[in-house]
Amino acid sequence: MDGTTVSVSFRRRSGEAIEDREWATAAIELFESGAPWRTFRWYKGQRHYSGTYWSATTNDHVIYESRLELTRLLFADFDPLVQNIKAQPFLLESLVDGKVRKHIPDYLLITKQGPVVDVKPRRRLSHPDVVFTFEWTRKAVEARGWQYEIWSEPSEAELENVRFLAGYRRKWLFNPELLDELRGSDLDGVSLGEAVHLLPDWPALHVRAALHHLLWTRDLVTDLGQPLSSHLVLRRAV
Repeated sequence: MDGTTVSVSFRRRSGEAIEDREWATAAIELFESGAPWRTFRWYKGQRHYSGTYWSATTNDHVIYESRLELTRLLFADFDPLVQNIKAQPFLLESLVDGKVRKHIPDYLLITKQGPVVDVKPRRRLSHPDVVFTFEWTRKAVEARGWQYEIWSEPSEAELENVRFLAGYRRKWLFNPELLDELRGSDLDGVSLGEAVHLLPDWPALHVRAALHHLLWTRDLVTDLGQPLSSHLVLRRAV
């Protein structure tokens, strides 16, 4: 960057644009309450699959512009440190190498440190335009004291597990008494298959689904780096 102040533009939920605010001093409330700066388009021959995902974190729908963005969205929804998720959150502008550069990050995850997230397939990370854009964006984000993350494909096993557990993210579908009994049970070191049969007064199918919900909420944890099975050992979250 050429030493010029980085500016940021937001969009209110009403559609009104708030433009050219100083990036370093823009109030966090503008980030948290804004609407996407742009939304996806549908057209014949489109190369990416766009859509909306219902997030348990936001209790609302969040947009995505590709299957890889949806994957990052799933992982953000699964992260207990994330308090809010904003897609296409703002437009950054800066003078870089004598030209005005613009970039809209893919996500802003509301945590103590950001982060601002850009999603890109691993095969494209070395493309010169991508490297250039992400480099000046990183400098701008980190100058504010936030984290900047470039995110690519996760491991296949972890993705399949998180995608599967996301099917159990809606807490109102589970009996609160059953969840409380499971939380009060000694499940540390017990296999998932054994845990299903620890509460004989409840149908095993209900118990299994409730255990999957507690894995989603991180009340329980297990090794998600390998395929989810009845042999995986459960642990209490620290």
